[in-house]
Amino acid sequence: MTSLYDEFRVALHSVWTRRWLVLAVAWGICILGWLAIASIPNRYDSRARLLVDVNEILPDDAQIGGGRPQIDQIRETLTSARNMEKVAATTGLLPAGANEREKAGAVGMLQKSIKVIPQQDNIFEITSSVAVGSLSDADNAKLASGVLDSLITVFRDDQLRGGRMNAREGLKFLDAQIADREKALREVEARRAAFEAQNIGLIPGGSGSPAQRVEAARAELGQIDSQLVSAQAQLAAANGQLSSTPATINIPGMGSVGGGVARQQLAGAQNELSSMRARGLTDAHPDVIALKSQIASLKAMADREGAGGGGGGNSQNPAYASLSAMRAERQATVSALSSRKAQLTGDIAKITSQQIQNPGIAAEYDRINGEYTAFKAQYDKLLAQREQVRMRGEVQTETDAIKIELLDPPSKPTSPAAPNRPLFLTLVLLAGIGGGVGAAFGLGQVRTSYATAAKLERASGLPVIGSITEVVTPDRHLDRRKKLVWLASGGGALVGLYALLLVAEFIQRGMVA
Repeated sequence: MTSLYDEFRVALHSVWTRRWLVLAVAWGICILGWLAIASIPNRYDSRARLLVDVNEILPDDAQIGGGRPQIDQIRETLTSARNMEKVAATTGLLPAGANEREKAGAVGMLQKSIKVIPQQDNIFEITSSVAVGSLSDADNAKLASGVLDSLITVFRDDQLRGGRMNAREGLKFLDAQIADREKALREVEARRAAFEAQNIGLIPGGSGSPAQRVEAARAELGQIDSQLVSAQAQLAAANGQLSSTPATINIPGMGSVGGGVARQQLAGAQNELSSMRARGLTDAHPDVIALKSQIASLKAMADREGAGGGGGGNSQNPAYASLSAMRAERQATVSALSSRKAQLTGDIAKITSQQIQNPGIAAEYDRINGEYTAFKAQYDKLLAQREQVRMRGEVQTETDAIKIELLDPPSKPTSPAAPNRPLFLTLVLLAGIGGGVGAAFGLGQVRTSYATAAKLERASGLPVIGSITEVVTPDRHLDRRKKLVWLASGGGALVGLYALLLVAEFIQRGMVA
């Protein structure tokens, strides 16, 4: 512990003997450091909060640009080069008649100094930091607030005007797209018509491609098969019931009533046949064929019944007549379904045969139809989008599509945000003193001198008999006191200059406020 204390005393003595070097180095470092700090302009920050929202009057699928503005879009719009150039011009950063280089410099400076921080989905905090060396602190503080004022005004005007412009531009774009799709659609229609005319015997009629028509026919054929099985079962049941039911019944004491029921049904069937022919149905129609079969059955029944009249006690069985009519109806249904089944089977066979015989024609026809379907879907979609854009544009002419509200106006800075001059001035002062002490101590370590006899004894390895202390005369003592006063004055002047710089800094801040 004693050795450490001795070393400290030796180091302190080494520094003290070179006290003028300490003062000179401290002054040099402080002067250079304080000049560097003085060259840094004060930076003033202004903050504002902005609400940007969209009036969602229409559904999401009818809004231009997909609805609510995205955070990145708002940030890019606020700090776009066009907006920065307008802000620079309105705040005086960009003089009239500036060249492109000056414009680029002003825009770059503003883009670096403005930050947009999203706080919520539609609330943004905007900060502008201004530190122009050629301006005073008051002008920098005023400029920081003015930049935000101008930026918010430019953004609001552009958004309100840009919504309507976007609607008009969107309509123009969609009109051009619709015209292109319509032209392409007409070309495909013409190609399909020409292809059908050239291959009129090889392409069956009907809508859709051959494969689609075959698929539709097969689906309908499956339904016909199930209906035909059910109708045949119902016909078989009617035949069974009719075979077990007598045509006439014997009623004692009464004469035959004749065939009035069969004749009435025959007359009704003939009237229905006349009505079908009046509607334009030919004899080849399945319904007409079934009705003719029913009329033939009814005629046979009427002939068997005769004209009615006396003597006998037999009379027509009403149940038999009802079952006969039911059977005729079910026979007609079975006949109609069988005819439709035969027609569908023939169509499928015909289309399949044509596809086998002419596979290239069928494939080309399918390709043309697919191209037509794709263009038609695109055309219809563009028409729907154009109507939505038109509705959006009409809404924007009557209401503000974008709501921009200033929650917190730009703040008026009264003190610089950076640099922290009092702290920097203090750090420079401490660095100067530390540098002076370090320089003196380092110089003492380099020179080969010994402050104590013990150090000389350790260095030489020889015993030291004794040491002679310094004898200070009155004149030398007076001279030392005078130099000590000069040293104190130099140190006091350094600290005084530091205090003066602090006072000047606070006075300058007060002038801004």
